[in-house]
Amino acid sequence: MPHPATPRYDPASRQLDQAVARTAAGARGVVGVVAVVAATLGAVEPVAASWLVPALAVDLVWTALFLRVFLRRGPLPYPLVAGEVVITAGICLAQRHLVAEEALATGSSWVAGLVTMTIIVAGVTWRPPLSVPVGLVVAGAYLAGVRIAAPSQDVAGTLGIHLVQTLAIATLMTLLRRSAASADAFLRESGRARIALMVERLRREDELRQVGSIHETALHTLTMVGLGTYDAPSATLRAQVATDLAALERLRDTPRADAAPIALDALLDEVAGRAAGLDVRTSLTPQTVPGHVAEHFARAVTEALANVVRHAGVREAELVCSRDDDAIRVEVADAGRGFDQHRLPADRFGVRGSILDTMRALNGGGAEISSGERGTRVSLWWRP
Repeated sequence: MPHPATPRYDPASRQLDQAVARTAAGARGVVGVVAVVAATLGAVEPVAASWLVPALAVDLVWTALFLRVFLRRGPLPYPLVAGEVVITAGICLAQRHLVAEEALATGSSWVAGLVTMTIIVAGVTWRPPLSVPVGLVVAGAYLAGVRIAAPSQDVAGTLGIHLVQTLAIATLMTLLRRSAASADAFLRESGRARIALMVERLRREDELRQVGSIHETALHTLTMVGLGTYDAPSATLRAQVATDLAALERLRDTPRADAAPIALDALLDEVAGRAAGLDVRTSLTPQTVPGHVAEHFARAVTEALANVVRHAGVREAELVCSRDDDAIRVEVADAGRGFDQHRLPADRFGVRGSILDTMRALNGGGAEISSGERGTRVSLWWRP
């Protein structure tokens, strides 16, 4: 059957993290290079080469690591950001050996630029309960370094600037993360609604097939009687009428709403066809399940196929539906790069919420995920 193309959305939270990580990494790389140039050009008394050269060498190494994150479009690793905080704090405390007095007096030294960038990097990587204290620590190290180098220097204005930077980036990221979380919730509900519509359409098609069968049986029998085909008692007519009445009773007794039976294989075939950018090989044994069970399977399979597109690094997957002695089983498998379930980040809602929790919330349902170097296999089941 043809399947209309359906766009595949990455979670907004994930897109936000990727965007801010790449932006921050790129900005930190540029600031690092500028800092080296500025420090070299401003290396006058009392700047000591024995302090400046090692400090700039460490800064260049860390700058290269940030540029590597920028080019690979990856997330900002927590150890990299933690190292950035430690290095910047250390450079701040050593300002008397690294920055000329004129630059300290104006607050425009290359170290000041690093401090601002470190506050931003910490703010976009960590949540406010951690990023705000870290920002204050870095600001405190900068002010302590200025006091050591020039005890008479007024630091109140600089402290205020760094405090505003710390609180501003924390507030901005909180608002952006909340907006992204709201968008993700909306997309999840839209996905559930789309699957519910697919289930309802299949239910209607099944009802139309049943009505069609009545048209071909009971109405046909009545037409034959009306035309006088049977002008005397007939055993054939009695048998046909009994068959038609039984069909009408089955139609009347068909469960409605969520309990209505759904062809699970047809639903999963449509889900597979909607997996944009993925070639899904299917092996679907015909199975009929209640509507709410079909929806749980469809939601979990939709997320499993989406994860193949997002994370597996392959464009092929396999979808199998079968039945053993006591359960209906559905499996989604790929041969891409696997992952460690125990090290999943907290924002990977898809695996925990849309797959594992979705199936485990179903009475008699369950799910299991196995992943390794040879790929990932998502196993779903439901025991009637």
